[in-house]
Amino acid sequence: MSITTALPTKFILPDLVSHCDFKLRMNRHHKQATAESKRWLFRGDNLTQKSRKAIHGLKAGQLTSMCYPDAGFPQLRVCCDFMNYLFHLDNLSDDMDKAGTKNIANVVLNSLHHPYDYYSPARLNRTTKDFYKRMLPTASRGTSRRFIETMDFFFQAVHVQAIDRAKGVVPDLESYISLRRDTSGCKPCWALIEYANNLDIPDEVMEHPIIQSLGEAANDLVTWSNDIFSYNVEQSKGDTHNMISVVMHQECLDIQCAVDFVGELCKQSIDRFNENRGLIPSWGSKIDKDVAIYVGGLANWIVGSLHWSFDTTRYFQNSGREVKRTRIVNLFPRGK
Repeated sequence: MSITTALPTKFILPDLVSHCDFKLRMNRHHKQATAESKRWLFRGDNLTQKSRKAIHGLKAGQLTSMCYPDAGFPQLRVCCDFMNYLFHLDNLSDDMDKAGTKNIANVVLNSLHHPYDYYSPARLNRTTKDFYKRMLPTASRGTSRRFIETMDFFFQAVHVQAIDRAKGVVPDLESYISLRRDTSGCKPCWALIEYANNLDIPDEVMEHPIIQSLGEAANDLVTWSNDIFSYNVEQSKGDTHNMISVVMHQECLDIQCAVDFVGELCKQSIDRFNENRGLIPSWGSKIDKDVAIYVGGLANWIVGSLHWSFDTTRYFQNSGREVKRTRIVNLFPRGK
């Protein structure tokens, strides 16, 4: 007689929202920036009804407005445009082979390096130059450089991810964490904290180990929690580039144990952020004030992304509020 083990049908999310006590705020320009940004994204594109519905359900404007709550309207609009654009890039890269990711990277990076001179028939050329030319007049030189550098890192990492996907490789946890810090797209969003708040922080301050560690802790929380929230959709598509899949494979854990494992790492990243926040050195009153605003911006990202994850239809379809209340996720069948 053979004994068959029933496959799991659900798992319980870690309670990350309660572990994060940062104040959640919404930008007062939220509605106008959200509406205008969606119109900007739809302009000149023959998106299907399904694609438009997904963009409405994404609620990128809500995420942006919670992550940049103090930005003026022009800055919030640029950040909203970038957020919609970044999710669009993420969706494109999910379906791209390594040649495809390289072509997209060439168009985007050339558009950023040469916003007034470079031309390509690709729609990404127009959209990239459009938001970046609106960003340039008030962004500091360091902010602009960090934005372009981190976009370059994003594409390099997405290229490696495409190679792994083509070969069916599941990376080890250490390699995955290193790569995921760039595929997340968080680092350019950190440069936008500087832009959105009109900060001009010296390079040596931004490169200080404590400031770097704070950015990394925020990146880890946003990214690893996103892997937990997006796991159901990704496993249904057979996508293994997710921390839950990596942990299950490496540690030989079932889904619930892997989710608990990653959830604990997420809680530790919030704790690490709080510890480092108490270790920030002083560079004088002007710089210290700007640094406090920047670090506050990282905290806004941590709390904003956690709450947005249950409001968007990207991960839990229309049941996000119920999932937030019960923390129970019912697994989608494969091939959904």
